[in-house]
Amino acid sequence: VATYSTNVMGTINVLEAARHTPGVGAVLNVTTDKCYDNREWVWGYREDEPMGGRDPYSSSKACAELVSAAYRASYFGAHGHRPVALATARAGNVIGGGDWAADRLVPDILAAFASGRAVSIRNPAATRPWQHVLEPLGGYLQLAERLVLDGASHAEAWNFGPRDDDVQPVAWIADTLARMWGADARWTQDPASHPHEAASLKLDISKARKRLRWHPALDLAKALELAVDWVRAMHRGADMHHHTLAQIQDYQNLLADRNPHGK
Repeated sequence: VATYSTNVMGTINVLEAARHTPGVGAVLNVTTDKCYDNREWVWGYREDEPMGGRDPYSSSKACAELVSAAYRASYFGAHGHRPVALATARAGNVIGGGDWAADRLVPDILAAFASGRAVSIRNPAATRPWQHVLEPLGGYLQLAERLVLDGASHAEAWNFGPRDDDVQPVAWIADTLARMWGADARWTQDPASHPHEAASLKLDISKARKRLRWHPALDLAKALELAVDWVRAMHRGADMHHHTLAQIQDYQNLLADRNPHGK
């Protein structure tokens, strides 16, 4: 109930606030790649694929997408009360330092390694579109800028995911992190029965590549390396505000090197 209250009614409350606030000109609602009706396809889902979900989280995020589409058509579109550019963004599984959320793969793995425990993995064969959190955040900022400058042509759904070869199974993530961490880092498979989880999920990012000229700058190994580096820095007592800003600056420098003319 809390999941639906937050993801459905929470979205409605935010959009109602935007609808009644004259100074709001653009809204970007970040949902999730789990909003798609997952058919266990080996190819990526495009933005016009059907919404769905077999679990409350996925289903409620699909509902949030439908709510956003309805508000765009009824209140924010050409026939609405006023011109608010409303877009939604769907990203893959984000990783990076400072993520303390429960039941998330990379934080659970690194916490176990740091304490010298073997981490228990529910579904090592499941594949997900893993990416460092700075990647989609950069995409969101580009999209938000377009919404402000030219909202009508960008007020729609957008995927922000990794490159195809960075869609890897959970076991690959666990093995790579164990190798990076060293010492006696290890994992085991959890034999218990768990609720349904999609075995395969992948995003098609062709639209963002072509229309926003956005594309991933980091490969998955580098993304994992940054997450490990952040956690190791924290454990040795580093100034994490400074360390985090340094990682962000390094990422921005990488983008600048790859796009010297700002394109």
